[in-house]
Amino acid sequence: MVAEGIAPSAISAFESTFKSLVSGATGIIPESTISPVPELVHTDSLSIEPDSELLASTVVLKLNGGLGTGMGLDKAKSLLKVKNDETFLDLTAKQVMCMRKEFGQNVKFMLMNSFSTSDDTLEFFRTKYPNLAAEEGLEMMQNKVPKIDAKTFEPATCETDPSNEWCPPGHGDLYAALIGSGRLAALLKGGFKYMFVSNSDNLGATLDLKILTHFATTDASFMMECCERTENDKKGGHLAIRNEDKHLILRESAMCADEDEKDFQDITKHKFFNTNNLWIRLDKLQEIVDKCGGFIPLPMIKNNKTVDPKDDSSQKVVQLETAMGAAIECFEGASAVIVPRTRFAPVKKCNDLLLLRSDAYIITEDFRPVLNPACGGKAPVISLDSKKFKMVQALEEATSEGVPSLVGCERLTVKGKIRMGRSTRFIGAVSITNTSDEAKYVSGKIEDAELDVSNDVGLGPLKPSVVNSAPIAGQKPGTSGLRKKTKEFMTENYLNNFVQSVFDAVIAGGTNVSDGTLVIGGDGRYFNPEAIQTIIKMGVANGVKRFWIGENGLLSTPAVSAIIRERGPVWQKAFGAFILTASHNPGGPDEDFGIKYNTQNGGPAPEYLMQATHANTGTIKSYKICKDMPDVDISKVGTTEIAADDGSSSVVVDVIPSTESHVALLKTIFDFDAIKALLEREDFTMIYDSMHGVNGPFAKSVFVDEFGQPESVLSNHIPKDDFNGAHADPNLTYAKELVATMGLDRKGNKIDVSGPIPSFGAAADGDGDRNMILGTQFFATPSDSLAVIVANANSIPFFSSQGGLKAVARSMPTSGAVDLVAKDLNLDFFETPTGWKFFGNLMDSKAVFKGKDYTPFICGEESFGTGSDHVREKDGIWAVLAWLNILAAKNPDASKPLVTVEDIVKEHWGKYGRNYYCRWDFEGMDKTGANAMMDKMRSDAAANTGRKVGSYTISTADDFKYTDPVDGSVAQKQGVRFLMSDGSRVIFRLSGTAGSGATVRMYIEQYEQEKLDMPVAVALEELTKIALELCDIKTFCGTETPTVIT
Repeated sequence: MVAEGIAPSAISAFESTFKSLVSGATGIIPESTISPVPELVHTDSLSIEPDSELLASTVVLKLNGGLGTGMGLDKAKSLLKVKNDETFLDLTAKQVMCMRKEFGQNVKFMLMNSFSTSDDTLEFFRTKYPNLAAEEGLEMMQNKVPKIDAKTFEPATCETDPSNEWCPPGHGDLYAALIGSGRLAALLKGGFKYMFVSNSDNLGATLDLKILTHFATTDASFMMECCERTENDKKGGHLAIRNEDKHLILRESAMCADEDEKDFQDITKHKFFNTNNLWIRLDKLQEIVDKCGGFIPLPMIKNNKTVDPKDDSSQKVVQLETAMGAAIECFEGASAVIVPRTRFAPVKKCNDLLLLRSDAYIITEDFRPVLNPACGGKAPVISLDSKKFKMVQALEEATSEGVPSLVGCERLTVKGKIRMGRSTRFIGAVSITNTSDEAKYVSGKIEDAELDVSNDVGLGPLKPSVVNSAPIAGQKPGTSGLRKKTKEFMTENYLNNFVQSVFDAVIAGGTNVSDGTLVIGGDGRYFNPEAIQTIIKMGVANGVKRFWIGENGLLSTPAVSAIIRERGPVWQKAFGAFILTASHNPGGPDEDFGIKYNTQNGGPAPEYLMQATHANTGTIKSYKICKDMPDVDISKVGTTEIAADDGSSSVVVDVIPSTESHVALLKTIFDFDAIKALLEREDFTMIYDSMHGVNGPFAKSVFVDEFGQPESVLSNHIPKDDFNGAHADPNLTYAKELVATMGLDRKGNKIDVSGPIPSFGAAADGDGDRNMILGTQFFATPSDSLAVIVANANSIPFFSSQGGLKAVARSMPTSGAVDLVAKDLNLDFFETPTGWKFFGNLMDSKAVFKGKDYTPFICGEESFGTGSDHVREKDGIWAVLAWLNILAAKNPDASKPLVTVEDIVKEHWGKYGRNYYCRWDFEGMDKTGANAMMDKMRSDAAANTGRKVGSYTISTADDFKYTDPVDGSVAQKQGVRFLMSDGSRVIFRLSGTAGSGATVRMYIEQYEQEKLDMPVAVALEELTKIALELCDIKTFCGTETPTVIT
């Protein structure tokens, strides 16, 4: 605990409870040692005049350390939606703001988070309530304590996840946290005397000025708010008097012996329970702490668990906890009061959540949930099947058609699984039984009835089945999703496991998949059609109601982003998408397959979602699928609706024109009339090679259908599931047919060609997000292409109509050509790791993160990816149209000689200088050797810094680290860099996009202002030799010969 930096106060508190454990103490409080509490003062009877001056010395603290694992949650329980799409924290934040407005004072507000809830909670406040997030001292961290081996009492171990070796010490840690963090001393120094504490899931617990005044005037050291126990509360803890010293004490359920259970649950004997709304005199707390040696000794609560909460077979452990209400026995002069039920509306089980979400509760003007007056002062008693409705996910599925009406209900008892909807009205006493294994739908008005729905008709084709499975190793998604060999994806449960893991992560992240639409499409590679049918059936089983599928299953990656962002109507807006692609990797039964998930902003899944998905793949036990649902015909545009047999719901699958949304968006970005005029010039010809990938239909829609060009301007534009046996990667090596047509060889050197050479050439990769730009016997490198587009952005209406570019970004390995343009044009500039998600954050800085607006925005990577903020993916056809738009702007008069791609690039070099640049790809390298090579360069970084190599001096050798300026996240180990004193660079990275083996990428760059026409190989000859020596790839990987040179 010391090594973990845990405060001495928390260590002392743990030591106290641990000594109780090893001494044989059970923490049990026998019935014979206590007496019932006599009548208490009810706050409704108080006639005291509220004193608002007390607010200046009062602090409000919400306990927010719980994950709600008992309800199947793995994030802060307070982020659970409880009413009208608002979470506990939404309502809490609004209560605080309302309280401040009502009292006219900035009443101090604090949260006690745990190591499990801190990140989620602070991100929530930063995003939705930035003013609260910015307040000093908002967060106080709960401590953590080791789990104890149930047999040996040694610290528990968990090799698969060491974080499981620790647990929160219960809310009794409040006192140790206040002491250890220094907050108690700071509050006392700041003049604070009173603290009001409550649980974050109790939305009825707001600062009541009359209760505060009563607490202050009675001079109590500690005051507990209690409610009178009802049948719903009989299993919870109660207040009692200890016979030995007549102290008020708290007995929790874990402190009750089995033989005393009857007395424990007797609500006529033990009438009052602790709401966990506590009032504490901070000066009295300090006195007790000083007296007890730096902590408060609280009764031990012993909880028997497993070290891995998701694995019942893992090591048996004891978790030692304490309850903050138990401190009532430590304070001399402690008291208790009865408060109305309006101050107690917690959610501990799905029973509570259903009740709170229903019309039995309403939200007041000060954002408190209170019982609907129509209930007559008595809340319905809800008893859902404790096994079937233990987890929130089960309740979400049961109410996917809406929450039923409970305002007229007295008692609802459910045995088995049922489904309900907005049309369901329970009145009086209702009991429902279902002994079948399928959840049955209950609808309409049901009054004072006992129903057995076991034999009722069910969902039919929409019935979800739960299929047992087990984790499959190696399903960790990278920045481009999960890529493996096709045959591996086709093995039993491989695809299903990953898809279910994504759905679980997305739903746990707060996305309601029953609202909006799921987009599915891909690049047409082998196994796509079968995978699409599987995802549809699994989507339905997980609650998805509507799908948009590209015709024939075809959707380019940028098109998916455009559909998510642009396609309507609003009530059908997409919440996310599965994209079936391995990008530029080869396709076919013996080649690669891939799948990635994009979120509602149109961009790739953020890091937290990928991490959650990967974690799910390691613990998955089953997946859901509608086995009886028929396949959907995705070969033609149209709508298929499949209805449940019981009429409760239906699923709509819209097969949409693949190119429609994306092309419509592109038409708003570029000057199509000017481009059309360029294409119609007699001295202008072009060829666009789609390499038999998904880009073909998009190229045809734009160049043939929109611009009226003959289909002969398109090459390899019919998608094939194996890309015609080729490698659909638009570079000088793999786009060899186009490269030869444009009069070049694989190194970019000119070759003799019989016949005319087109003025303009372009290529796309398998999923249509990459591009290569060529002129007549001229190759525009991706880095130069990016710089030229940025320099000429005002030629494009999308940018000029918005007042011009605001910011640009490039990946770290991309050459510094665009840096010079950004500096010249006074644009915000960013150097990021490789991965489009980093660009996406910058694009969404204002809209999502409430930060600076960097749009309009252009970004790019040396790996043939270029784009802007029109979508959240790189966009190959966008880059092609950007070049054509620039060419059109440079050639307004058809009577004058054509300004070519080469002319534009060389003019650019003349102004900004030239960044000689190349990339060597060593594909299919042994992963162990490649990683060892990278580790060696990292370990030698300090020694290499300042070293002279040939005619160069290494000014800095490091491993690129990036702190995101938008969300503060840190990306490490993003590439080994050798930065020379003259500005030249040598960079090494391992690519994460290969389906098998490792791809080592070596980048070499040298800047020249005067020598602009040297062959690249000549300009970089010495630096290339130095690079090979620095990495020693021959030793580690057995070769110095790259598979691709760009």
